[in-house]
Amino acid sequence: MTDKDHMSKRKFMQELRRYQKGSVSRRHFLGVTGLGAAAAALGTAMPGLRPRRAYAAGDIGDRVVLATWPNYHDVENFERFTDETGAFVQVNVFGSNEEMLAKLQAGGSGWDVFVPTNYTITTYVSEDLIEPLDVSRLANYDAGAFDPRFADAGTVDGSLYAVPKNWGTTGFAVNTAHDGGKPFATWKDFWDRTMDDYSGRTMVHDYQLTTIGNALKYFGYSFNSVDPTELADAERLLLDAKPHLFAISSDYQPAMRSGDAWMTMCWTGDGKQLNSDIPEIAYVLGREGGEIWSDYYAIPKGAPHREAAYALIDFMLSPEVNAREVMAHGYPVADSRTNALLPKEMLEDPILYPAQDLLDALEFGAAATLTDPNRAELLARFKSA
Repeated sequence: MTDKDHMSKRKFMQELRRYQKGSVSRRHFLGVTGLGAAAAALGTAMPGLRPRRAYAAGDIGDRVVLATWPNYHDVENFERFTDETGAFVQVNVFGSNEEMLAKLQAGGSGWDVFVPTNYTITTYVSEDLIEPLDVSRLANYDAGAFDPRFADAGTVDGSLYAVPKNWGTTGFAVNTAHDGGKPFATWKDFWDRTMDDYSGRTMVHDYQLTTIGNALKYFGYSFNSVDPTELADAERLLLDAKPHLFAISSDYQPAMRSGDAWMTMCWTGDGKQLNSDIPEIAYVLGREGGEIWSDYYAIPKGAPHREAAYALIDFMLSPEVNAREVMAHGYPVADSRTNALLPKEMLEDPILYPAQDLLDALEFGAAATLTDPNRAELLARFKSA
């Protein structure tokens, strides 16, 4: 490696933390750090260093490919799965449900398991991109253990297509060390101060549902609106704010942790992770409302490692495994068996379980927003402006 190619210790640790949090894939981590080439060379010279093939489960193969969100898993759970089954978990990270849908529509994703959000599942069913689940192969699935609010979207026309992972809210994280004693409480605060004292320091999601939805909330409109007049108002706000943004990205933790960004649209677990490590970063739910959501495990049509897909989902549904997930990622779950294993302070944490008046103002995403062409075109204009 030349001096030009040398990676600093700080950069290496940043990439390692992103990999540990699930923000980047193993392939990305090994590639940017140069460890992939080293491992390949050693594997050729010393075959014993090559990953061992499955043996514990016999016929599930040597790998399973999971498409999921950033900072969403306990990496040690994947290592345990590999130890128990011999199948390595390859993690692919995406930043929006639109990105995930487009990948599956294009074919050849190579995914075995993916993590869709509640409002998208009917679209996957209608486009024949997802397969019904064989519950007999999911010993750890207990329908009665789940809160129906966060489980019902997995069943379409009487068939089970997806099982609950966890749920959460969409708010924003703000570094209060820079707020000048003026606290944030609303989406109006978020957008107004993005264009004022937080100019150049704010991030928004690379995801139309939340970025457009939270711009709509500035005007008191529905998070899910597809009304052309209301979308026009949201677009004007987004274009006004665009010059003041630090970045448009769904992987916002690195910039918030480094201090390059001071505020970002944020999901529950990221808010909890950031607040735990940097207490001056607060998680705020806008009082005007916004999004509440639930995510699921599902198997796409044509999954190349179908046996491993069922094995991984069943493993992740184990209450003990799921409890470790919650402790790592900070998202609430709808499984009463898992909640029974969690510490009292987590179940009473206001980031995970906000006050009822804040929850009451939130909306689940609607299927129409996933494929609405006006919203898609609006986000494209915003990004290219």
